[in-house]
Amino acid sequence: MTLAITNTFTINGIDAIPVRVECDVMNGLPAFEIVGLASIAVKEARERVRSAIKNSGFEFPNRKIVVNLSPADVRKEGSHFDLAIATGILLASGQVEPAEIPSFYQAGELSLNGELRAVSGILPMALELAGKNGSFNFLVPDANKDEAAIAGELGVYPFSSLESVVSFFNGEQRMECYENADWSGVKPSSRELDYLDVKGQESAKRALQIAAAGLHNIVLIGPPGSGKTMLARRITSIMPEMNREEMLETTRIYSSAGLLNAVRPIIRERPFRSPHKNASSASIIGGGKVPRPGEISLAQNGVLFLDELPEFNRDVLEALRQPMEDKVVSIARAHATLTYPARFALVAACNPCQCGNYGSDQECRCSPLQINKYLGRISGPLMDRIDLQVEVGRPAIGNLTGSHSGKSSAELLNQVISAREIQASRYARSKISLNSEMRPSDLRRHCRMQSEAEELIKSAFLRLKMSARAYDRILKMARTIADMEESAHIQTAHVSEAIQYRSLDRKYWAQF
Repeated sequence: MTLAITNTFTINGIDAIPVRVECDVMNGLPAFEIVGLASIAVKEARERVRSAIKNSGFEFPNRKIVVNLSPADVRKEGSHFDLAIATGILLASGQVEPAEIPSFYQAGELSLNGELRAVSGILPMALELAGKNGSFNFLVPDANKDEAAIAGELGVYPFSSLESVVSFFNGEQRMECYENADWSGVKPSSRELDYLDVKGQESAKRALQIAAAGLHNIVLIGPPGSGKTMLARRITSIMPEMNREEMLETTRIYSSAGLLNAVRPIIRERPFRSPHKNASSASIIGGGKVPRPGEISLAQNGVLFLDELPEFNRDVLEALRQPMEDKVVSIARAHATLTYPARFALVAACNPCQCGNYGSDQECRCSPLQINKYLGRISGPLMDRIDLQVEVGRPAIGNLTGSHSGKSSAELLNQVISAREIQASRYARSKISLNSEMRPSDLRRHCRMQSEAEELIKSAFLRLKMSARAYDRILKMARTIADMEESAHIQTAHVSEAIQYRSLDRKYWAQF
């Protein structure tokens, strides 16, 4: 009997931290202890590991076993420690050859019969291991092999049971390194939703095109049946396909949240998250007893759609303000502060009042007090962070019965891709990549305006009593509109169009 050491990881947010598993099998009364700030789920591994070892045909030591998870001051969560603990015990009891184990990191949950089951967080672990630039290998459940392989630059060895793992370490079974995922085989999305399905509403389509080009936030306001939800759900059809880096960023979050499987090991399409209006703050922002990414992080590089915006809990809406500004969200807990990415476009839809007819051609049955109370659920600071505020009216009968429905998603997409390429070139040496992410220094450098355009925005700032944030967001929108027109300088028409998207809060909110 001796001390054995194996290696695994623990997940902290979306980051993986290496964990050294020290297994000591010693003389004494039979006992099995796991120490090192282990959660209840990790401590439950004792019974799983005991049964898995016995049912796989190996001997479980009838001695005192102490397993230490180092570093001991880092919280350990999850069921993926099972495999490293089991192989450590078998190594310490002389049932596994020690030659190969030190070069392997291991992760996997064991069933009572010794089967190796899929776990969450494999991609962050693989990325951490690939970044070490060493001769390390990663031993994973067979169901996680594609997820681990997309990290590249490391050897991935998939197994289906504890018995096959031990046979491999003892040289009784030969296993080839699993080949890296073929990124050249990533196909574009089917894009089943198309703006050809939407009759009329050309101005709203134009606003959504601008939002897609610069990843700007947008709210659609209008009566029921005007097509707000239909318009919003098609925005990803005019957003460019994600590149490899964006796929890895998004997949990493889904891996940490346990939302991947063998059928979908990679997130290839831009996310479109649409939480219910009764969703809690923890489900949207992130958190919980065991912190998990929320909807705003699951919408990374894509869209967060909030239908019936005023119906959401006020605390949830106010919690969106910081992530919308900083593109990250921090969740403080007693043992750690976790940071999740939150780079998304907020697309919201709402009625102007409870009956939905305020400001339309239909009679509104709501009193001024009711309208004020309904719209007041959306605070001024939140509206100030929404770049485009678009009114969507009921479509005319001619649009519904006619055959022409304007541009298709493919046509709108071409202009968006062109604008994205201009932004990618402009910010190639910067930490940002889109106009909506520009900082004050970037605005001074990249938002050069014609003199007439500068006078127009100054006049609008004074007349509409804008905030400094609104001024900056108009500049960002104008820059995006100019990019869509392939214009190096921001012209008067670009500023004028951007200003008109910031006027609805005066119409609906300033009346009361």
